[in-house]
Amino acid sequence: MPRIVPVLDLSRLEQGASEYRTFLLDLRTAARDVGFFYLSGHGISASEIDDVLDASRRFFALPQADKLAIEMVKSQQFRGYTRAGGELTKGAADWREQLDIGVERQPIAQGPGIAPWTRLQGPNQWPSALPELKPALLAWQATATAVAIRLLKAFALSLDQPEDAFDAIYRDSPNHRMKIVRYPGRDATAGNQGVGAHKDGGFLTLLLQDDNKGLQVEYDGSWVNVDPLPGTLVVNIGELLELASNGYLRATVHRVVTPPTGVERISVPFFFSARLDATIPLLGLSEELAAQARGPASDPDNPLFRDVGINVLKSRLRSHPDVARRHYADLLETGAAGS
Repeated sequence: MPRIVPVLDLSRLEQGASEYRTFLLDLRTAARDVGFFYLSGHGISASEIDDVLDASRRFFALPQADKLAIEMVKSQQFRGYTRAGGELTKGAADWREQLDIGVERQPIAQGPGIAPWTRLQGPNQWPSALPELKPALLAWQATATAVAIRLLKAFALSLDQPEDAFDAIYRDSPNHRMKIVRYPGRDATAGNQGVGAHKDGGFLTLLLQDDNKGLQVEYDGSWVNVDPLPGTLVVNIGELLELASNGYLRATVHRVVTPPTGVERISVPFFFSARLDATIPLLGLSEELAAQARGPASDPDNPLFRDVGINVLKSRLRSHPDVARRHYADLLETGAAGS
């Protein structure tokens, strides 16, 4: 049986004209037909991968009090630690504990006429009990960013666009975000939902998995396992690329199933997105490609906007109602979260 989620080797871009052309076609096909693929040839060393997984395990092994000292509810930027069951997907608890890290920037001064989404910019929270975590995760963030930009340029070329077609909406201040995540075994949860079925909202997600299974992608009406392949990252298309391509590229629904009893799963998803102040353009596709574009498949209960900041804030408020109540009560009262 052929592999539903294909493996693409990024180094083919440097292996001559023929490999270059066929890689771009394979990339476009994988992104359109499945929306997920394994990425090899990305240039990230095994030691870099081991370092970030080891740092993640050491964070989750800290006493609960040390993790709760940087609980996300203390951050209006939605940064910090969330205990298992503390995040919601479509209103149901996700049984994973995690640390959210964004781009380290100064907060934007607030005042009349300042868009609510500007509150999302600011610092991360770091555990004082594990000072080596900050350099480890910021190093991974930089490494993943470089790979994501190479891929995004390849996507532009695969759609017969200039290589820099997306540069203007992420250059200088992309809004990338990452998590380190621990999924406890079924004996330590109140359900099988590691994370519920959803799409990702940015351009691309680059996922590093440990050796344990759990990730599934929806394909042709069924759930397909995306089991770990050593040395690869799992890449999936986000809703921004779906919007920009008018649905030619596919942001695919996926989920994580809780590991079996006695097993824990560690993953490190990196979400590469546009600047918060960006508006997503509609690419001028060729007549052939435009005829195959299906339009973005927006959820009527969670509609997409082309304004990046509004989309990100809306998603965060839905996922973390405790942070929303503490730091965004004014928006919840007036219904102005999307303004």
